[in-house]
Amino acid sequence: MAARYCQGTIKAADEETFDAEAQAQTLRDAVNGLGTNEKNIIRVLSGHDNRQRQQIKQMYKTAFGRDLDRDLDDDLGGNFRRLCAYLLLPQPQFDAQCLANALGHGEWDKAIDVLATRNNLQLQGTRFSYKEVTGRELDADIAKHTDGDLKHVLTALAQGNRNEDVVVDQQRVDNEVQQLYKAGVGKVLGTDEDVFTRLLVSRPVSHLQALFQTYQDTHGHSVEQAIDSEMSGATKLAYLTTVRCLRDPAGHFAQCFHEAFKGPGTDDERLMQLIVSHSEIDLQDIADKYREMYSCALQEAIADETSGDYRKLLIRILNPDDDSA
Repeated sequence: MAARYCQGTIKAADEETFDAEAQAQTLRDAVNGLGTNEKNIIRVLSGHDNRQRQQIKQMYKTAFGRDLDRDLDDDLGGNFRRLCAYLLLPQPQFDAQCLANALGHGEWDKAIDVLATRNNLQLQGTRFSYKEVTGRELDADIAKHTDGDLKHVLTALAQGNRNEDVVVDQQRVDNEVQQLYKAGVGKVLGTDEDVFTRLLVSRPVSHLQALFQTYQDTHGHSVEQAIDSEMSGATKLAYLTTVRCLRDPAGHFAQCFHEAFKGPGTDDERLMQLIVSHSEIDLQDIADKYREMYSCALQEAIADETSGDYRKLLIRILNPDDDSA
């Protein structure tokens, strides 16, 4: 998925003044002795990008002969502990961990959040890290936990092999619009999911954007409406997520945040997955879109749904200038 928006919230600390050893010392002081200084933990983790956090984590082990992850795990608890642990993972390992958890628990929305929204390079890194994290191949786990059309579309997405051409061939677009129509709404009996998978997973972003517009102009309904009427369950969700991320990524992820807040309780795992994975890429764009769609600031929604140091760290990631944490 090619990013067309790039305003994250977490930025790298100034390289001229960044001192990994000093930050490691701050974290050691925060967990050493009586009590824990959660405020300094929040400040260090939210004040540096992932690359710098990896340097701090490595320096912590070099300077003190201790694992930062383990020390934080011993001193912290609940969602705050989990969020700190996620922030200390390199992004490919974080995605791999999210996928392993989602596949193991049958939480298809979370698995699809990763597989249908990452670009080729990100997915290839995730495939490699998945084997490191779990000792298993990603394709094998998808096959173990899914079947039928869902297995096929998730396996296809997991290859990270989308064509990345940027030139649009309108004649080919017109031809594939008809293929998509005949495979779905225009098919008398059933749906040919193979055609949807082949086109939506392998075609370039610019080609699909042209295809979606031409499809709507030609047939009077959107590709999303066609998918919604012809498919069901997690398979439908995988196709819809792919299309929505191509059409309006910020809008799609704003909706994901909203869904995490719906119902009797907050889906904290999905909330953390969204916050961490988008913090350096497009979280500000998503927050702006959230306000536009729901007439409420994302920061306010998070504050209403969470509490304690967990809330403070989430808000600090969303708004690093917020000194309330």
